[in-house]
Amino acid sequence: MAAINATSSFQIQHFLLICFPSIQTWQHWLSIPLALFFSLAIGANITLLMIITRDQNLHKPMYHFLGFLAILDLILCISTTPKILGILWFDLRTIDLPACFLQMFLMNCFLSMQSATFLFMAFDRYMAICNPLRYSSVINSRFVGKVLVFILIRNIVLCLPYPALAARLQYCSQSSVKHCVCTNVAVTSLSCDDARLNKIYQLVVGFGLLGSDFLLICLSYFMILREVVNLPGERAAAKAFGTCTPHLILISFFYTILLVWIFTTKMEELISPDAPILLNVLHLLVPPAMNPVVYSMKTKEIKHSIMKLMRRRNTHAKRVKQQLSG
Repeated sequence: MAAINATSSFQIQHFLLICFPSIQTWQHWLSIPLALFFSLAIGANITLLMIITRDQNLHKPMYHFLGFLAILDLILCISTTPKILGILWFDLRTIDLPACFLQMFLMNCFLSMQSATFLFMAFDRYMAICNPLRYSSVINSRFVGKVLVFILIRNIVLCLPYPALAARLQYCSQSSVKHCVCTNVAVTSLSCDDARLNKIYQLVVGFGLLGSDFLLICLSYFMILREVVNLPGERAAAKAFGTCTPHLILISFFYTILLVWIFTTKMEELISPDAPILLNVLHLLVPPAMNPVVYSMKTKEIKHSIMKLMRRRNTHAKRVKQQLSG
């Protein structure tokens, strides 16, 4: 009996990330699209940050928010995707407990930061369309600075308990996490302690943060739509609402995948257990990959900056060629 108690109180030192339990034999093929999304996310966000930093015409509040979103996307991708690809390519499933808890914090924190950034980007569009005379006096560099500090403090403070609560639990014998990353629910379900507090905190804070952001974004666009409908002339209305198109597309990517993942998680008995895992992985990759692409294609100022940067590079390449040939 003593031996059994000693074994049951043994604290494991690492977890094994199973990734996709039902498709172990061919899950490595998934690495191809995931690697492409990862490469696109890294390259596109770095390019967008360079363009926003170099072009003085883009030193405006909306592009400050977009630059901050690009930084969040980069950190989120780098903190999760290399491990996922390591599992799919080289079967590197082991992850130490501290690394797992750090990944848990980064995922929760930066996903909620993305949500908060979308909220303030929606508020920016609301002020630009519904209160244009007050826009420059309200939405300025000082406002952006305060917002970014608020986003950082709010999400760091509220997301720190995730790994703290998970780390206080004892993990006795179960070490196989049926996921590609260290999600709060997947990890704490392995504990031999009572993890109800972790689940309650996840439900209250997770849905509180993302849910309140989503409702306020919907409210902002309801008021924008009401204002646009009352604008005189179809062209004026189309132009006003056209400035919101990139932001609406980004919100659709972010919240649609998130909502589908939540519903599939609750319907585990009706669908494959790999479906919510794949959706969670896509939620970590698809929005970061598509955010800079959508803004680059749909925003005239960014397209103009990209063309200007390409012309400069072509001119520089021609000069170098002439010097070498001369």
